[in-house]
Amino acid sequence: MRQLPGLVVFDLDYTLWPFWVDTHVDPPFQRDRAGSVLDARGRPVRLYPEVPAVLEQLQGLGIPMAAASRTGETCGATQLLELFGVRRFLRRVEIYPGGKSAHFQRLQQDTGVPFAQMLFFDDEERNIRDVSKLGVTCILVPDGMTQALLTRGLEAFTRS
Repeated sequence: MRQLPGLVVFDLDYTLWPFWVDTHVDPPFQRDRAGSVLDARGRPVRLYPEVPAVLEQLQGLGIPMAAASRTGETCGATQLLELFGVRRFLRRVEIYPGGKSAHFQRLQQDTGVPFAQMLFFDDEERNIRDVSKLGVTCILVPDGMTQALLTRGLEAFTRS
């Protein structure tokens, strides 16, 4: 049986959703009668299409999940996690400006999961570089989170 991570961590902007919550959309967000999530100007906002399946798959494997985002728009990001139904999958949420290493230090303290047992998905190379130095298995997300990337990440974790 392959070894599974003790914690999978996702960035938010351009990893779970295709925009920067602090510049490309306008909080506060709301759900319309049809169930779509809209920004303050009435523009629809969405997750990347495969994100729900990725989260369900990890939950089915019994792998805890967390989010780590450097955005300054903490309220908007938190609101989107709730409206998209993502928050229910996440054991911990670290959303505040600063380096990703600080987010991971906090996640390690709060969960007790060693860095070597974590798997991280992010769209920014600088974050991948910084967090890799902690001993976390990191996967670059070029065009949004997909099931293929999840598989690649789990395989990379097993090899590490």
